[in-house]
Amino acid sequence: MTPEQLRALFTKPYGAPAPTEAEWRAAYAEDVHFQDPTQEHHGLAAYIKAQEGLLQRCDGVYLQAGAIAIDGDTAFVEWETGLKIKGMLFIYPGTTRLLFNEAGLIRDHRDYFDFVGPTFEPVPVVGGFVRWLYRRFVD
Repeated sequence: MTPEQLRALFTKPYGAPAPTEAEWRAAYAEDVHFQDPTQEHHGLAAYIKAQEGLLQRCDGVYLQAGAIAIDGDTAFVEWETGLKIKGMLFIYPGTTRLLFNEAGLIRDHRDYFDFVGPTFEPVPVVGGFVRWLYRRFVD
């Protein structure tokens, strides 16, 4: 997979459609393993279902690719995603590590991002607690 193909896969402006099942199948192996801080799935059908579920829960979603590095059968994609949910905007910067199989399809997809801070910081009352808690561990 080329950097241009990865950039296209990891770019979705607000209002643009998500990849179709055929597009997912062109990029991902049938036995793909997916994991992020909130979930883990095995198999392409489960991965697609998780992606569709995210889109259904949100009023809007964008994904913007940043730096991309490929070395052999491993790629890293820096990204930022924004989720509009019930009038609130949640922004998550992150990185994805991809492993490719012999056919060049993604066989392992691992997302790394801070789920807690961006999810709870904008929420009244809870956000103040999260900021306090983060300062306690960082300061």
